[in-house]
Amino acid sequence: MKAVVYEKYGPPEVLQLKELPKPSPKESEILIKVYATTVHIGDVRMRKPDPALVRLINGLTRPRKVTVLGMELAGVIEASGRNVKRFKEGDPVFAFTGFGFGAYAEYKCLPEGGHPKNGLAAIKPANMSFDEAAAVPGGGLTALHTLRKANIQGGQKVLVYGASGSVGTYTVQLAKSFGAEVTAVCSTINLELMKSLGADKVIDYTREDFTDSAETYDVIVDILGKGSFSRVKRALKPNGRWLLVSFKMKKIWQMLWTSVAGGKRVICALSSEKAEDLVFIKELIEAGKIRTVVDKCFPLAQAAEAHRYVAQGHKKGSVVITVGNSGAANANQY
Repeated sequence: MKAVVYEKYGPPEVLQLKELPKPSPKESEILIKVYATTVHIGDVRMRKPDPALVRLINGLTRPRKVTVLGMELAGVIEASGRNVKRFKEGDPVFAFTGFGFGAYAEYKCLPEGGHPKNGLAAIKPANMSFDEAAAVPGGGLTALHTLRKANIQGGQKVLVYGASGSVGTYTVQLAKSFGAEVTAVCSTINLELMKSLGADKVIDYTREDFTDSAETYDVIVDILGKGSFSRVKRALKPNGRWLLVSFKMKKIWQMLWTSVAGGKRVICALSSEKAEDLVFIKELIEAGKIRTVVDKCFPLAQAAEAHRYVAQGHKKGSVVITVGNSGAANANQY
């Protein structure tokens, strides 16, 4: 099978298209013929590597454990192990591959039951193409888990900082589906996109700093984790929560301190993916409450170009990598 392999750390150019043996499913695994995957932030960090801790996990001098990237996918089950009960051959699925990665390939095996470390899968939303569905698992699951940390209630005011990326676009839509009043913070070029996703208010961060306003929020979701609590807390209500999707050790110490001090709190939202959460998101998609934002699509052979585009830092939603005859597969879904 064709797969994009990286045998050394570095820039996008380390990604190379090669031939690898086609995997065979174990007794409790499904074999997925991959039609689409994405450039996930986890893929970028493994490739660079960033943080340096990646080297301890995947090899000090070069990648050893993971050599095929790809954390999200959509495709069709081609075969299954004899103990598999939930899926059958021909089922269209979307999946999160977890720390096993491996979606930058024509085939990927995943466990039927699902586990965040080894991957999890669910039947693909009927109203999405494979390209669209591939962009859901990583960002959608992270957004869902983050918002659940704050126990969002109807009528609460939620601000999403960094709203135009994959996690941000799902956070805006999920918060709306939970009944919150949502303010999205993004750049000028993405203002209309945020409105189309249901944001009640939109702030252009190039022209306005939301922490300077008198407006306060029950929850502030910081996708990039670049904010300062000393400033952000001014925009929080007395018992408000600052949810961090990306964070460093300093923020963890702040989380521990504010959990003891009470009042306004810092919460570092470590993600914990579950198969039932993927099904929950699928149902919201089919109900018309969530959609995918796909910025660009690149063929598998141009995975390096896809990573290079993401590195520019201006993508909207997700960047998809199509695998095999993805176009024909997508056409057959409608």
